[in-house]
Amino acid sequence: MSRQRPALPNRRVFLTGTAAALSGLATPALAQNKDTVEFEPELGTVRHNISSFRSLNWQPYFGDLRNGAILVDTTSRALHYWSEDKTTYKLYPTSVPISEELTRRGRTSVVQKVEGPEWRPTPSMKKRNPEWPDYVGPGPDNPLGTHALYLSWTYYRIHGTHDTRKIGRRSSNGCIGLFNEHIAELFDNAKVGTQVLLI
Repeated sequence: MSRQRPALPNRRVFLTGTAAALSGLATPALAQNKDTVEFEPELGTVRHNISSFRSLNWQPYFGDLRNGAILVDTTSRALHYWSEDKTTYKLYPTSVPISEELTRRGRTSVVQKVEGPEWRPTPSMKKRNPEWPDYVGPGPDNPLGTHALYLSWTYYRIHGTHDTRKIGRRSSNGCIGLFNEHIAELFDNAKVGTQVLLI
C-alpha cells in the first residue's frame, strides 16, 4: 500500500504570498518592481525582477570623489551615487541595456544636465525600429522622462522614464534608466564633471 505525501504548497502561490507580505516593508519605488517578469531570449528562461541590491564602498572603483561619483552595476541593475564631500550616498534601481551588444562599460563623466529633455532615436535605433518617430519633445511621452544626465559617450544617457515597468530589467537601447523621482534627485546631486563608471 503506497502512502501519499501531503501536497506541498504551490511555489508560485508561496512566492506571491511572500512578495505580498514583504511589500509593506518595501519602499514605494521598489514595491513597484516586485511583480515584474522578464524573458531572457538568449537563455530561454523567464526571470522575476529581483535585484541583488547591496550598498557598496566607493574606494574599489574610484581614486577619489572629486565632483562626486556614479557607479552603474549592469549585473545587479543598480546605480550608486557618492557626493564629493562623502556625506551623501544613494542607491537606485535601474533599467540597463537589453543586450550585451548595446551595453557599454568603462569610465565616462556627466557633460550636460537637461531638465525636460528632447528625444531623437539614434541611427541604429531607427534602423531597428523604422516606425519610431524622429523626434519627441519634453513631456509625458518622452522616453527620457523628466531629467537626463548626458555622458561623454555619444548617445549615452542616465535618464528618467515614464514606463516604470522598465526599471530593474534589461530594457533599454544603451542608456541607464531610473524612476522619474530618482533621476530628479540624482540630477540635483550630480554635476557636470561627476565621474561615471559602468561595470
